[in-house]
Amino acid sequence: MRRSAEERRRLIVAAVGELGGHVRLSELAGRLGIPAVTVRRDVVALADAGRIVRSHGYVSLGRAAPEGPRRADGAAGRTVGLLVPSVGSYFDEVIDGVRTAAASAGARLVLGIAPYGSDDDRAQAGQLVDSGAQGLLLAPGLLPGQAPEACGWLDSLPVPAVLVERRSPSFDGPGSLLDSVGSDHRHGVLGALRHFASLGHERVLLAARSDSWTAEEVRAGYAESTRLLGMEPLPVLDTLGPRGAGSDPARLAGRIAEAAADGVRAVLVHNDQDAIQLPPLLRALGLTVPDDIALIAYDDVFAALAAPPLTAVDPPKRAVGEAAFALLLRRLAGESDLPVHRTLLLPALRVRTSCGG
Repeated sequence: MRRSAEERRRLIVAAVGELGGHVRLSELAGRLGIPAVTVRRDVVALADAGRIVRSHGYVSLGRAAPEGPRRADGAAGRTVGLLVPSVGSYFDEVIDGVRTAAASAGARLVLGIAPYGSDDDRAQAGQLVDSGAQGLLLAPGLLPGQAPEACGWLDSLPVPAVLVERRSPSFDGPGSLLDSVGSDHRHGVLGALRHFASLGHERVLLAARSDSWTAEEVRAGYAESTRLLGMEPLPVLDTLGPRGAGSDPARLAGRIAEAAADGVRAVLVHNDQDAIQLPPLLRALGLTVPDDIALIAYDDVFAALAAPPLTAVDPPKRAVGEAAFALLLRRLAGESDLPVHRTLLLPALRVRTSCGG
């Protein structure tokens, strides 16, 4: 019997709740036995009606969904500021996690953006406070080992704050007594290298950016993981061009081809915006993924859309946003005995077809 649109949409909302409140659209279509194009159309209608939230191929329960979490005590009516370096990529799912948690708690969310390299973090945080934010979730442009004077403002914030996907650049420097919630990127790299090892690879090449906190953690994770697994550490390929000129995928593909000629057949690439461009470029050089090169991407924002779909390390971006918001609410509630939290959530490895095996 053919279902009506409203019946299908009720089933979609119920299924999202049964699957934990956050699910890939493709998984939802498979569970319900409804064509993906129909589910996508219904999801758009449900999102427009405020019954669910959609972002980057995921469907989540929003504020209006009855299955959502209960409001936190004292959260209703509060305003929280969220500072991120960009939208349209990695931080979209972090924002989605914060937004959903804020809506469920009855709090208002205000967004600020301070692009990488802009040195605008302090000013943007101040504007969020001026706009009424009673607490801040901050993902500033910090880098490990950064000079303390560049982030001294973190110790003079007028409202409670939680660092998101960041920590203080030094052990006892500015911001070291702030709560932090993030992904354990070093463990994410370990998971990727273990997967390569399970497929028989003894040498793994890392290609990574060098202009963000995540990039530096990925590089550190590679050094630690090769040592733990007894792998030969190889020189890291910087995906950025000379003098920070932006990504150069053709140049990167050429460097990978050189490594392949030396016997390297496995590559971990941060991030997947760079990784997704590599298969056709490598094919032009006579190398196919996964037959000649096993490829894992890091971030899992677009990796599933590549041809072939890329196995990827998937940091728990949405869960990081939710956990950071929940921790900030505890600070705002004035829990006097609450210790400083440094919370790391483990990434997952999404196995697709780019490694063969």
